[in-house]
Amino acid sequence: MSIFTAKPNLKKSLALLALAPLVLTGCVSTASDGENGEVNLINNGVLTVCTNTPYMPFEYEENGKIVGIDADIANAIAKDLGAEAQLTSISFEGLDSGTGLTSGQCDIALAGISVTDERKSKMEFTDVYFEDNQAILVPKNSKISSVEDLKNAKVGAQQATSGESYAKEKGADVVQYEDNELMFSALKTGQVQAVSANLSVISEALTKDPGSFKIAYQTSENADQIAGAVAPEKKALLDKANKTIQQLKSSGELDKIKEKWTKTKSSPSSASSSSAN
Repeated sequence: MSIFTAKPNLKKSLALLALAPLVLTGCVSTASDGENGEVNLINNGVLTVCTNTPYMPFEYEENGKIVGIDADIANAIAKDLGAEAQLTSISFEGLDSGTGLTSGQCDIALAGISVTDERKSKMEFTDVYFEDNQAILVPKNSKISSVEDLKNAKVGAQQATSGESYAKEKGADVVQYEDNELMFSALKTGQVQAVSANLSVISEALTKDPGSFKIAYQTSENADQIAGAVAPEKKALLDKANKTIQQLKSSGELDKIKEKWTKTKSSPSSASSSSAN
């Protein structure tokens, strides 16, 4: 063990240490789009889409496949890119924080996401493709009928959603749930007195179980605007997604997609028939 054999090993170790940050960076970040408008996908030929199921009518599983409004929009964007859409469900907290996008889990997020100033600081939003209002769902025999009745009431809401924010603003004792199925089940079994969520989501629950629930009230103020989201460095993908969304709007296909999954016609500016997380 001489000093002369130790020097080359030391140089090799230093070289490996210098390379380590580069290797780690490549593992945890999503590839930026090219300067000339090239879209760089995580996997060639595949548009990886992060979503959050179940969240009817936007996304839910049917026969082992994720379907809904967001799935149809994802497929349209992928088709225009010459790729195939691959949808994967992650926690909504991962979508709300933007980590699902910046960590390289997905190229784009389509999950009934409402546009907020806080989220704008962490991600880039596509053009709005859906709008909605907040609504309160209660059991049939509930006496809750106004916003004042929410104060100190035990209200269920999906974690990190606009429904949770709304209920907290109105003074409710909010109980968080990871997904809507758990939330609506808690309402039916009396674990919470009400549920706060977007009108379209609540309407789906009411349609499935009209004998148990009723809408206490809905608001027309500050309609939630729903859009897709990408990491800040994915400018080319953002442009491509916006072109697809605009084409869906101008051709009337977006209305057909909404009608297909909600059974009611709506337009991108219709605040009474849309939704958000």
